[in-house]
Amino acid sequence: MERSGRSEDWGISSVFMKNKKRQSLLTYWTTRYLISLCIGLLLLGIGSFWWIRHTTIENRLNLLQYLAEETADRIAQSSGGNEFNAFDRRFDNRSHVLDMERPPLLIITDLKGNEIGRGGGRRPGNENRQGPFQLKLPARMISNSKSVQTLDADGKTLFAVKAPIKEDVQKGWVVVLQDEAELAKVNQEYRLLIILLVGLGLLGWLVIYFLSKKIVKPIQEVAIAASGIKDGQYDVKLNRDVKEQEIYDLVTSFEEMTQRLTQLEKLRAELLAGVTHDLKTPVTSISGLIQAVRDGIVTGEERQEFLDITLKEIGRLQTMIADLLDFNSLSAGAFTIHPETCNLNELIPIIIRERSVTQQSDIQCSVTVPDEPIYKKTDPLRLQQILINLLNNAAQAMNGKGSITVNVSEKGIDVADTGSGVPENEQPYIFERFFRGEKKKLKVRGLGLGLPFSRMLAKALGGNLVLKESSPNGSTFSMVWNRGGADS
Repeated sequence: MERSGRSEDWGISSVFMKNKKRQSLLTYWTTRYLISLCIGLLLLGIGSFWWIRHTTIENRLNLLQYLAEETADRIAQSSGGNEFNAFDRRFDNRSHVLDMERPPLLIITDLKGNEIGRGGGRRPGNENRQGPFQLKLPARMISNSKSVQTLDADGKTLFAVKAPIKEDVQKGWVVVLQDEAELAKVNQEYRLLIILLVGLGLLGWLVIYFLSKKIVKPIQEVAIAASGIKDGQYDVKLNRDVKEQEIYDLVTSFEEMTQRLTQLEKLRAELLAGVTHDLKTPVTSISGLIQAVRDGIVTGEERQEFLDITLKEIGRLQTMIADLLDFNSLSAGAFTIHPETCNLNELIPIIIRERSVTQQSDIQCSVTVPDEPIYKKTDPLRLQQILINLLNNAAQAMNGKGSITVNVSEKGIDVADTGSGVPENEQPYIFERFFRGEKKKLKVRGLGLGLPFSRMLAKALGGNLVLKESSPNGSTFSMVWNRGGADS
């Protein structure tokens, strides 16, 4: 029941993932950028509105202070007659510079705060003073030393600016009142700010849209090409004329990958045919030889020769099958390593000597070891398999004539030959399973598993097998020990 429940949960999760709606890269990022841009501009707009309002109130309060002081000076310099109406008209004319819908209210008081007269504060076309301007000045405002104060009236906030009336001595006060809403009115600036923010938003969205579209285009081409590769279409051509380094790396790497896939697909078809042919040939030879012996077509010494050839073909077939089994076992991890501390100065010459004794050829094989013994913790049997494969490959590259040099050092083991070398176009594929060079496949039967098998063994022993160098004068393969390899 528990397993069934888990399967059901997995099925629901899979359906959810399949049904999850996905967006194109262009839509995804431009939408998120637009949202981020709008939020940023909104915060910027709120801050800008507050700053404009704050600075506007500050500037207009400074102008009110100037008007109050100018009016106080004119009153102090007057002849003492009742000229309040003249001051009121002059104050209204000067207050137009504030560019407000309703001019501020002017109040003149004595030293104790008793009102002597008031003027201004009238809306155009309305001579009646209405609303908060009907209030009576509180005594605390006159006694307070601050020149700018705030008052509450009818739920509104009023700013009061006062200036003393002085001649030789102070005679009274000039108080100018204006509500906060009138001081903060700057519709023109707000409209300009809104237009600016909207324009920045549209410009920013257009810029990121076209830039994203430019960036997304090569990625879309790669995605389309990848979809084509999934359907087996390896003929891919992408535009490399891009300025972004990361996108250029993506395009070039993808093209190289498709070229490699094309080559590997070609190799797969060739190798399948080659492996089939190599396995079929000894079977066909064995069948023909046995039938000839069975039917009495050959007799005497010739019959014995046919049987010897049959055994030789059977041995070759067994070798190829063993190679396949060993490679599959190694690929699946179904093999064992028996490490032991070995003196490479003694082990390597023994392996080379045994191989030279069993091979009848004109190839000269020499071993170079350092003066100081090199001890490594490794499996001598697996190491022998690697070296035998490398020596066999070297012998095949020299057609039975030449020399092989094995050099042992702390870094690894180098096997160098004087053969024809590995063609440059084949070097990236020599460690691919079933790969065989053009020259080799015509001369030597095999499955092309020697080098891949040897590399896997080398990695299992804590090292690696690489082609160190190759030229028409010969090749050098290296069994390299990893830095973290275990020494005794």
